[in-house]
Amino acid sequence: MDRTAELGLAFTHRNGMTGELFFSEMVGSGIALLDYDNDGDLDLYVVQGGALGSPSAGTLATDRLFRNDLDPTGADRVERLHFTDVTAESGIVGDGYGMGAAVGDVNNDGWPDLYLTCFGGNQLWLNQGDGTFSNVTAESGADDDRWTTSATFVDLDRDGRLDLYLVNYTDFSLTNHRSCVGSDGAPDYCGPRTYRPEADRLLLNRGDAVGLRFLDVSEALGLNAAEGPGLGVVVLDVDADGWQDVYVTNDQEPNHLWMSRGLGDDGLPILEEEGLVRGVAVDSLGRPQASMGVEAGDVDGDGDTDLFMTHLQGETNTLYTNDGQGMFLERTTRAGLAVDSIAMTGFGTALFDLDNDGWLDLAAVNGEVRIIAAQRAAGLDLPLRQPNQLFRNLGGVFSNWTAAAPALGREAVSRGLAVGDLDNDGDSDLVVSNNNGPLEVLINEVGSRAHWLGLRLVTREGRTALGAEVRLYRQGQPVLLRTVRRSGSYLSSSDPRVLFGLGDHDAIDRVEVRWPDGERESYTQLVAGQYHELKQGAQASSR
Repeated sequence: MDRTAELGLAFTHRNGMTGELFFSEMVGSGIALLDYDNDGDLDLYVVQGGALGSPSAGTLATDRLFRNDLDPTGADRVERLHFTDVTAESGIVGDGYGMGAAVGDVNNDGWPDLYLTCFGGNQLWLNQGDGTFSNVTAESGADDDRWTTSATFVDLDRDGRLDLYLVNYTDFSLTNHRSCVGSDGAPDYCGPRTYRPEADRLLLNRGDAVGLRFLDVSEALGLNAAEGPGLGVVVLDVDADGWQDVYVTNDQEPNHLWMSRGLGDDGLPILEEEGLVRGVAVDSLGRPQASMGVEAGDVDGDGDTDLFMTHLQGETNTLYTNDGQGMFLERTTRAGLAVDSIAMTGFGTALFDLDNDGWLDLAAVNGEVRIIAAQRAAGLDLPLRQPNQLFRNLGGVFSNWTAAAPALGREAVSRGLAVGDLDNDGDSDLVVSNNNGPLEVLINEVGSRAHWLGLRLVTREGRTALGAEVRLYRQGQPVLLRTVRRSGSYLSSSDPRVLFGLGDHDAIDRVEVRWPDGERESYTQLVAGQYHELKQGAQASSR
């Protein structure tokens, strides 16, 4: 159910379009779910666009931070859910031309920090733990003045500090803007091949007691030699070797899979690009696809991590299933995901257990990048609108469930998608950002009818254990695999807590965790129907 208006989340994205059809205006933007005040519920950061070109575009609103005012003491969480705009008191001035947001605790103080990607000039905001943030971009060395789309935090060298991976798009600027036409000869947006692709960046966290400092190792690790118009990024352990790998989706160019091979003699991570070898660089016919959004999860329930990504209209979205050894096979058609996606241009996407039956369902939010002639003729301000989609997982095969969620199926120019349990009732809700349109919050009213278990995993250093793998064991039931992850989707950051849908079975034998540094621990006596905090090296506690 769409409850955006009553929740206090008044926000409309503005892309600053002036009629020039600037390439950057229809690409953004994203959102981030984070518990910035550590009160146990998810707050919301929404990325704004900005003015482009002519001064007539005017001054637009900035990004917004909304505090979740959920009262954990009452019985009906949904009815008590409400947000308050705390942007001014937070001190955050997200006034660039925003693209996306990434969340991570960069100084291990237990408070989540915020990294904002922009069309020129990114920003790192450090959480002060008192409700305010400070801009530490310059002194930390975390800036990038290129067109950065997605970003993610990941501890690639396993030193206990979060590093930063930046996905860069093309060298488009307002000064090199070109005029393009569509297939009908009318003016249209240009595509990525009109401009030179950019290389990604990897910034290693070298902060210490003196201060926060990032070291650019992109050239040393070979990232500079692998240019690509990057849009999406997700972190996963492809081959289950305990080292985090990075998968980047490139727009109409082969995707990149950076496999981690431990550390070199110089102490730097060893990264090898193996997208083509492992079967995830191009489609089954050897063609690169548009590749906007990306998600990772155990789609087929076989205990390893699969990949899903969204593409351009005329292409199908793509599901790659992992064979257990880190090699992938395309299974889009077999999984029932081809036919319904070919007419859509997909961006944000999420694998989540909608009904808590133990199988990961799928959402994809859509919006064209090429002008739809009929919508232009009808006088729509941004004639790129398409409906979003929802697919239910019926045991490795998907069924289109969009009709059962009419709020999700409304036509818009959707881009970012974040998933998280906003009302702490044990199921996953969706937040959708629409280009030049209003924010949408869709509250899940289905999943909490089934049994569930929620986990918040924390490292010894006190931060969220990004990359930790969790397996849940129950007598006579399949083993469930979930991963602590914020990355994925498109330009967005999701709830890092792990949710297990248990269906009709609430008995839990044990939970096994493989922590980001490779250590393994087992937990028993976890009670279904509530969230528990698991801290590395300590006993579980309820929360």
